[in-house]
Amino acid sequence: MLHRIGARWTVFVVTALADRTMRFGELKDHIQGITPKVLTETLRALEADGLVARSEFDVHPPRVEYALTPLGQSLRVPLQSVREWAETHVPEIHRAQRAAEEARYPASDSSSASNA
Repeated sequence: MLHRIGARWTVFVVTALADRTMRFGELKDHIQGITPKVLTETLRALEADGLVARSEFDVHPPRVEYALTPLGQSLRVPLQSVREWAETHVPEIHRAQRAAEEARYPASDSSSASNA
């Protein structure tokens, strides 16, 4: 369950549905970079977990809407806290990533090359 909640697209879908019901196309347009396949998979998984409700309307053309369930709505607060934490600590995270990258791939020492 933690894997699903922490998944990149789950956060975007929950955030998009936080304030209103949306159709598939609206979600796809709202969430930049998500493919229809990934959106479909994410919505199905969230529906199976009881976080999203899917409503079908018997009209032509067919219409389907998605909304957060009460359980899904309860996820908004912890996700907002994680988002705020991440935004607050971005500079520290970037510094740690640069340090790890430099440790993994140290710059070549030009003075040792000239002594060879």
